[in-house]
Amino acid sequence: MGSLRGNPPVGSTIEGEVKNITEFGLFIGLDGDIDGMVHLSDLSWDQRGEEAIQNYRKGDIVQAAVLEVDVERERISLSIKALGADTFSEAVDGVKRGSVITVEVTAIEDGGIEVDYNGMKSFIRRSDLARDRADQRPERFGVGDKVDVRVTSVDSKTRKLGLSIKAREIAEEKEAVEQYGSSDAGASLGDILGAALRGNN
Repeated sequence: MGSLRGNPPVGSTIEGEVKNITEFGLFIGLDGDIDGMVHLSDLSWDQRGEEAIQNYRKGDIVQAAVLEVDVERERISLSIKALGADTFSEAVDGVKRGSVITVEVTAIEDGGIEVDYNGMKSFIRRSDLARDRADQRPERFGVGDKVDVRVTSVDSKTRKLGLSIKAREIAEEKEAVEQYGSSDAGASLGDILGAALRGNN
């Protein structure tokens, strides 16, 4: 039976061999015949645990951070992702709901377009591609196009940004109405946008 005495302190980095791979995570052999466990959720910032675990094989030497040492149960919890930067948090630093950001189109699909922001991939559904139904066509876009989108959600759990072109258009329209339409309640949207465009020239 191994002993946890003299084992690495919480927060330190260990290196060990992958002894076993289960549906829960990786078991890493440590000094003193103790196995440390890396749970699925602690494998990667960017991939789901089920995907990330496919990258490992028995016998691999890996580095991990010590999260917890449970002496009574002779268990050590480890994290591989703790050693890597949280790319999601870095990529979306300063971005919040309601922000307008510029993204690059990376793929066109029937149901919408895939876009990239600072290395983060997001998908914009067809219904969010434009306010007008006639313009909700993914084929309007080309790979490499730069598009301004409004952020509708920032979900750090699923590590996804919710993005919408339609929401950006609606917000811009509302601003134009507030700016140019309040003095003349009878003005049509066309008049207001016309005034807005003239004002910009």
